[in-house]
Amino acid sequence: MFERFTREARSVVARAAEQARTHGHDHIGTEHLLLGLLGPDAGTSRQLLLDAGLDAGRTEEEVQRRGRPSGFFSNEEAQALRTVGIDVEAVLHRMEQTFGPDAVLPPPSPRRGPFRRARAATRSRFTPRAKKVLELSLREAIRCRDDHIGSEHILLGLLREGRGCAISILREADVDIDGLRRSTMAAIRKAA
Repeated sequence: MFERFTREARSVVARAAEQARTHGHDHIGTEHLLLGLLGPDAGTSRQLLLDAGLDAGRTEEEVQRRGRPSGFFSNEEAQALRTVGIDVEAVLHRMEQTFGPDAVLPPPSPRRGPFRRARAATRSRFTPRAKKVLELSLREAIRCRDDHIGSEHILLGLLREGRGCAISILREADVDIDGLRRSTMAAIRKAA
């Protein structure tokens, strides 16, 4: 599938992986794809997001705020806790204050040695939702009858998936999701 990605779409994915590493996350989630879409080499998707009212700096801060120590909570667990009003980051911070900084680290796995853990920390994996976004970007390209997958298709895939951390960030920033979808489709039609 990646062979059909444009230079801008590849830049989005590469930047998402870079942002995950920069933030110390052991995964590449929809929030990292959103940061990739806001990257300087992302093409039209960057401008569409900025025009929709998203601020790149605030978005990066929000991803960092929502970040968690690798392996302590899964994305699904953290999201479930947030849904019921629990501030996950505050809980982790309080645990560190009370029990020390090692309290929020994942327990060592008996099947994984220190060298495997070090490799895992440098190589992030896509979350199921992020994989779904990339799959949906292909479907969006096919639906638009395009022979390539551009950053705009990744943005449409992100909007269509509709439940990841990135969508939460967009909604909290008061971005009109349907309006963004319409403007993205208009940009694709205009480019054709």
